[in-house]
Amino acid sequence: MSENTAIESLGTRPAEDFLKALYEQHGAVLTRFAARLLGGDWHRAEDVLQEVAIRAWNHRAELDPTAETVRPWLFAVVRNLVIDGHRARQARPPETEDPDLTVLPVGDDVDRFLTTHVVVDALRDLPHFQREVLMHVHYMGRSVNQTARVLGVPPGTVKSRTHYATRALREALQSRGLAMS
Repeated sequence: MSENTAIESLGTRPAEDFLKALYEQHGAVLTRFAARLLGGDWHRAEDVLQEVAIRAWNHRAELDPTAETVRPWLFAVVRNLVIDGHRARQARPPETEDPDLTVLPVGDDVDRFLTTHVVVDALRDLPHFQREVLMHVHYMGRSVNQTARVLGVPPGTVKSRTHYATRALREALQSRGLAMS
């Protein structure tokens, strides 16, 4: 019988029923017991409970999760897991923090993305002719004369549109909480 066929014949329902019964009958008590052994660390206690469930599943042929007689075995597993975890932490040298590593900046693009989003949103509020002149002069790097030729307007018009568009963009960005220098 192949592995897939064996899994299909086993089905997931027995696993769900076994684990559901285990958690319903013993989960709260075992978690409290583990938390007490771990000095009130509920997160580690929940991790211990999950490991207990795995070990119980591995011994499912011998265990009935609904029976009270399984509880001493479960408590012993919790106790052993907590002791093993304590011994493992004692065997390792204590971790020390490198003060230089605690203040390392982590480069991410979130700030750049958010700033870009705000700038694009502010540009959308500008009239088309102002947005167009800013794109040519600032983003495409064209000179005033080149922009004037491309747009078919006099250079003085490009200068005045650039001035008023820059001022309008600055105000739009300030109203969105982004200060321009």
